[in-house]
This record gives sequence, C-alpha cells and structure tokens, in this order.
Amino acid sequence: MREDQEIAPARLVTLDALRGFAVMGILALNIVAFAMPEMAYVSPKAYGGETAADIAAWLFGFILVDGKMRGLFSILFGASMLLIVDRAEAAGQDAGAVHYRRMVWLAIFGLCHYFFLWWGDILFLYAAVGCVAFGFRHWEARRLIKWAIGLFTLGTLLTSLLFGGQLALASFADDPASPFAAAGSDLRDDYGAIDDEVTEELALYRGPYLPMLEERLDSAANPFVGVLISMLETLPLMMLGMALFRNGFLTGRWAADDYRRVAWRWLPPGLLLTIAIAWLQWRSGFDYIVGVNAFMAWAGPGRLMMTIAYAALLLLLIRHAHASAWLARVAAAGRAAFSNYLGTSIAMTTLFYGYGLGLFGDVGRWPLYLVCIGVWGLMLLWSKPWLERFHYGPLEWLWRSLARGKWQPMRLRPTQ
Repeated sequence: MREDQEIAPARLVTLDALRGFAVMGILALNIVAFAMPEMAYVSPKAYGGETAADIAAWLFGFILVDGKMRGLFSILFGASMLLIVDRAEAAGQDAGAVHYRRMVWLAIFGLCHYFFLWWGDILFLYAAVGCVAFGFRHWEARRLIKWAIGLFTLGTLLTSLLFGGQLALASFADDPASPFAAAGSDLRDDYGAIDDEVTEELALYRGPYLPMLEERLDSAANPFVGVLISMLETLPLMMLGMALFRNGFLTGRWAADDYRRVAWRWLPPGLLLTIAIAWLQWRSGFDYIVGVNAFMAWAGPGRLMMTIAYAALLLLLIRHAHASAWLARVAAAGRAAFSNYLGTSIAMTTLFYGYGLGLFGDVGRWPLYLVCIGVWGLMLLWSKPWLERFHYGPLEWLWRSLARGKWQPMRLRPTQ
C-alpha cells in the first residue's frame, strides 16, 4: 500500500464528480454578480438588459441555472459533512469536535472572503447552517426527507408572506383613498432608488480597492443577516443531501431506471413552474418588487425540483462516463472545489474590478458565459495534475490542517 493511501481515505467518485459539476455550474450562477451591479442579477431592467438578446440571456440564467447549482452545492455539502462525521466516528474520534472545528475555520474563511474579496460569499452561510445540520446526523433518510420538505415549505411560505406583503403594499400607491397609499408610495420610492444605487455600484467597483473594502466593512452584519434569510432554504437542502447520501442516491447505488424516474418526475414540473415565474416577471416589465418576490420566494419550489432532477441526470452521466478522461478531470475539480470556488473569486474580481482590469459593467450577458467557459477550462486543466502530485487542493490542505491543529502531509509519496 502507498503511504498516501493511508493518509487520504478512499474517494467516492460520484460525490467528487457531482461537486465538480456544481462548482463549475455555480460560476454560471455568479458570473453576472461578479461583472454587473447586484440588482442586475435579479432583474435585467436594472442593468445589462437593453436588447432582446440580453433579456434572453437573463431568462436562460434564471430558468436553467439560478439556484439550481447552489442547491446542488448545498446538497453535496450535507452529504460530505455526513461522510466526514461517519468516518470520524468509525475511527473512534470525537465527531462533534472534528465537525465544529471544520465549521469554525470555514466561517473564518467565509468572512475573509466576504470582507476582502466579494460580497457574494456562501461559505459563512454553510458554516453556520452546517452547525445546525450536525444535530440531524443520526436521523434515517426518510425522516430527513420529510423534515427537509417541511422546513423548505415553511421557508417558502414565510418569504412569500414577507415579500408578498411588499408587493401588496406597493399596489396601494396609486389609490389615494387607501390608508396605505403613503406607505405604498414610499416603498415604490425606495425601489425607485435602485437606479441610483446601480450608478453608485458602477463607480465603486470601477474604482480602487480600499473604498470597496470600506463598503463591505460598513455592511459587516450582512453575512449574519444572510444566514437568517437563507436558513430555511439551505438547511433543508443539506438535510436532503444527508438523506440522499444515506439511501445511496448520491453514491450511485440506485438503478439507472430509478434515476431516470426521479429526473422525469421532477424536471418537467420544476421547469414549467420556473418558466411561468419568468413570464410573470417579463409581463410586469421586470418590475423590481416582482423580481425580488420571484427570486426570493416564488422560484423556490421549482428550483428544488430542478435541482433534484439535475442531480439524477448528472449521476446517470457519471455512471455512463465513469471511465472517461474528461470525467476524471471533472472529479478532480470537485476534489479541489474549495480552491476552485475561492480561486474563481480571486480571478473574477481581478478581471472585473477597478484594481484589476476594470471590466465591471462593460461585458454583455452572453459574452459573460464565454468567460465562464474559459474559467471552467482552467479548473479542468489544473485540478487533475495538481492532485496527481498532492493529497489535496491547496486550500483544502490549509482548511484541513487548521481544523486538525497540525500541518497535514501535502505532497504524495512515490509508489514503493
């Protein structure tokens, strides 16, 4: 046996490859947020939606990508968390200590990512929610699924009430006789100020680094608020990941026909529901309040259905191409997903922000996907050769070493 095999546990190729697809797909989700003002992600009316092609690009992202890759990433986080906990318990270690040390350091990485690189961090959210998800580690798969669906439904109802209340209040703005007319008018004025905020963002992110840092320091509560807002979406997804790991779905143990049935059961209704919500936004003229409702609440059920269907289809693809060279590269990108995720933030902010090439707001929506494809190529190029020489990706190694309180061997030993 090679010594590196004693250090690094056996890999589950299905999880690695799914994580590779997810970390590449999440860039297709984030690329607009890297390159344009924040609200442009929610509505093409805010920025980058001047032509029919621009709107088509926004629709492509909203219908096929938005939330689905993040959902898959969240599911895989739950599965990987359970895998690590199970291995710690099998080795006689204190699983709680192992898990919470990992989450503390992940939270630190996330806060550093948020403050020093990019406002769209999800690592702190995962660390916080992961601490809660740990409490469900011994639940059976069926119970996890039932509770996940219940919590997700509760989250959808609460966000629908919250943002739907804004939509209802805004509807009174044009009715002078209504006692809510003034409040509705004020709300409309608040959303009307988004155009001014877009102008301010363009100036900020086309400028030097320090004002961006000051802006994020001034909004230091945002990561914590984000946990409160996203808890009832992210926690159920992690619980589903734990369940789908327990019942063999994510490890490829199901029959091919079962994966096909899952895909056909959930993809058509999820797709139709998402298309209907996109149509409502288009019919409203991409009204900002409608867009926020669609993004934060209405799209949730369709996203969940499509995420599960995507997972089933990708597992069928992994099964079909398990011996191919290209899938080995995707799996390697998944093994180095932490490095690829943070590396993407470094590359994209350097490309688009003013302290780098300064292309913020200057690249159209469709060309952004060409940038995305180029970055995918880089992920696939570097990850496999690196992991042929080293146990872990560079940031995976750092995270693992910090969480264990000692530096782990990084370079592979030659075969004896």
